[in-house]
Amino acid sequence: MKCKASAAAVSWAILALSSVPAFAQEATPEHQISYNASITSDYRYRGLSQTRLNGALQGGVDYTHSPTGLYVGTWLSTIKWTKDLGGDGNIEWDLYGGKRGNISENLTYDVGGLYYYYPSNDLNPSANTFELYARLGFGPAYVKYSHSTTNLFGTANSKRSGYLDLGADIDIGDKMLLNLHAGRQEVNNNGAYSYTDYKAGITKDFGVASVSMAWVKASTKAYLSPEGKDLGRSMVVLSLSKTF
Repeated sequence: MKCKASAAAVSWAILALSSVPAFAQEATPEHQISYNASITSDYRYRGLSQTRLNGALQGGVDYTHSPTGLYVGTWLSTIKWTKDLGGDGNIEWDLYGGKRGNISENLTYDVGGLYYYYPSNDLNPSANTFELYARLGFGPAYVKYSHSTTNLFGTANSKRSGYLDLGADIDIGDKMLLNLHAGRQEVNNNGAYSYTDYKAGITKDFGVASVSMAWVKASTKAYLSPEGKDLGRSMVVLSLSKTF
């Protein structure tokens, strides 16, 4: 369950551009394609482990039409949670598209839709989920709201569930960002599954790749692995990623 471009990735791009003298900058290409790949010690999405507190391999590709701010992309990750619910499949495949741009010099927006596809998940209701989202950014801070138009990740009668995401990615020097986040997942008609999640971490760009370390936690014990492990428990997650 991956939301389109992370604020950290956007901030690194801004940092990279700002470090180049104005006379050396080139015009932004009309069509931009980028690729990303990562490995993480635990795939946490909205505070919950998607991999039974184990590692995951991830990767994707994005296309942006610079003059209009329109974009589309896809992203995949290994998972285990659909099997935990009695279904099948071990892949999450995200497809998304939208439009981003500037409202003013410091105020940005990003609106779009995201489809989470779980091949052969065999769950009823299906794990496949579609959300609409809207994001406002001001400097390093942002607020984002996601709204499901389908059942939420296999939860019955959960259409129109919402997730509020507040955060900031703050430049602390030496090519490092302080990543702060708090989110609230409301599961419609299933209040027992609603919860709040938190994240605090640091991302450092080493040029050849970026490394992040983050503390994550979800304030719920409603999500358990088949072995009874708390999938939202407090944990430090390490990730290695590369965009090219």
